Amino acid sequence: MLQHFHWHSGDIIPHRPGKVVCVGRNYVAHAAELGNEVPEEPLLFIKPATALTALEPGFAIPVDRGEVHHETELALLVGQPLTRANTEQATAAIIGIGIALDLTLRDLQNQLKALRQPWEKAKAFDDSCPVSRWVPITAFPSWDDIDFSLQVNGESRQSGHSSLMIWSMLELTAAISQHFTLLPGDLILTGTPAGVGPLHPGDQLTLELAQQLRIHCQVSR
Repeated sequence: MLQHFHWHSGDIIPHRPGKVVCVGRNYVAHAAELGNEVPEEPLLFIKPATALTALEPGFAIPVDRGEVHHETELALLVGQPLTRANTEQATAAIIGIGIALDLTLRDLQNQLKALRQPWEKAKAFDDSCPVSRWVPITAFPSWDDIDFSLQVNGESRQSGHSSLMIWSMLELTAAISQHFTLLPGDLILTGTPAGVGPLHPGDQLTLELAQQLRIHCQVSR
């Protein structure tokens, strides 16, 4: 569990890590690869603060619960309380962008879906959300022009761009605030592009965020 967030400069961010509000199926191609329909409104679920861990220098995955899949996502860091906000208020509340993995116990998730049960056991387990250091929002000229990617053992696995989201990051932030109050230190994971797949102990990962971050880390058990 993370005790502090850090800017990419190394400085500590003075907000205690909070909950992680995640968005499912926010890229058409990812919904299609898993055989899911595109929802009519954002599909939301929550990971607790105990899910947060640092991407660097590495992170552990369970080895006794079936396949663990990576889902690479742009992450937003909330810097002020937000309730029932519009997009203008949402803009003012987000202070940083990072890159995160929504680790998923895919076999278990499929079992839960078949039983029409919630996904939390497959999505919200301890250390299921490795997250990077944060880049100030002011470093990005446009919220709709941010690219990110994941390589596993030198092989390109996922690449995404914020312009391809079904719901933009600001639309998501405002929509989430209609249901859950967002507090300083909360995160929003904005959905994953196509290319999700399994991770294994020993895998070497490289994650990139819009020429602002390049992260190397290793998967352990």
